[in-house]
Amino acid sequence: MRETPNVESRAIRSRPLEGIGSREGSEARRVSPNNNPSHEHPARNGKRWSEQCREVLNQDLNGLGITKLNSVPYTGKLNDLSEHPITEIINKVLKFDARNFFDTQAHAQFLLTALIAAPDAGTSTTAIALTTNTVATQTATVALRKGHVVAIVDTMKERNIPAYTGDDYYAIAHPTTFTTLRLDLEGVHQYTTEGFQMIKNGEIGRYNNCRFVEQSHIAKEANVSVTDWAFFFGSDTVAEAIAVPEEIRGKIPSDYGRSKGVAWYYLGGFGCVHTTAAQCRIVKWDSAT
Repeated sequence: MRETPNVESRAIRSRPLEGIGSREGSEARRVSPNNNPSHEHPARNGKRWSEQCREVLNQDLNGLGITKLNSVPYTGKLNDLSEHPITEIINKVLKFDARNFFDTQAHAQFLLTALIAAPDAGTSTTAIALTTNTVATQTATVALRKGHVVAIVDTMKERNIPAYTGDDYYAIAHPTTFTTLRLDLEGVHQYTTEGFQMIKNGEIGRYNNCRFVEQSHIAKEANVSVTDWAFFFGSDTVAEAIAVPEEIRGKIPSDYGRSKGVAWYYLGGFGCVHTTAAQCRIVKWDSAT
């Protein structure tokens, strides 16, 4: 879920670890829930961040900085006898683990948003009820629909939440959360050549200045039967402070070269840029139960 939406697959993909460890020093970068609206990947470059964000990240690195190390040991005998490249298989597994880790860390910060949207009265398909205390007060009896998307985007514009890219916001959720919305949009897209191709490809695409991303790394919330969470967001959402960028490390062989291993390592922290309701950049679609 990093502000990338590192959007190169239907899952929330933070970013592949190819080339990791090539940068030195510390930097800050913006993140958001995963990672792939229209299959575009905004660059992970250091960007300006607010004083509030700097305080959160400094506190995180001073007291709660995350050190992550995950390793896979193997033996020289296994490597010698295997018909498949052992290190290549291990690298693939470690990269997948790293993506899950970063998505989980970013998601934990997205949950700090104070803005919660739900269907008005729990039943409206066009209007939303917005709360500003992190708690959903309406129990949704309808799924997310295009009318809700319009209402949420209009609310974000009126709250002067800056768009994520160009004039567009992003939304990320489980595929099943978007099922009803996808069916709604088929009726919108079916009469255009571009839209019909999207239907054939199973893409959700863009609607009302909002691009949609499907993810499956972050679990659904418990006791939700009609609709699950979805995050709508603009820019300045979650920031990441990096002390040591994620990198692949090889174990120094021991036992005369028979004991080997490969690990990925990272030192840094994540922080929500704006947590007060007046400044929040994230709107969570949710239900009381």
